[in-house]
Amino acid sequence: MMELKLVRTGLGEKPKTIELAKIEEAIAKEGGQIFYFDKDNSHKDLVKLVEHFEAKDFSVYLRQVKYGLNEQDYMYEVHIL
Repeated sequence: MMELKLVRTGLGEKPKTIELAKIEEAIAKEGGQIFYFDKDNSHKDLVKLVEHFEAKDFSVYLRQVKYGLNEQDYMYEVHIL
């Protein structure tokens, strides 16, 4: 089962995890969703997430969002429609 880390809500906090099944439940319940994932996730795992939902005929958009001047200040944004 794939687990991904959600974006941190504070500087000193550890990221919470979410399973693929929970992401699928949220999309089934409310339709299109936007998820924000932590930089600690591997890009490879996020590509697997995109491929998983594209195989189920969803439109998926993945991008890296920078929120500071430091190279390490970024998160991943995933739109699943």
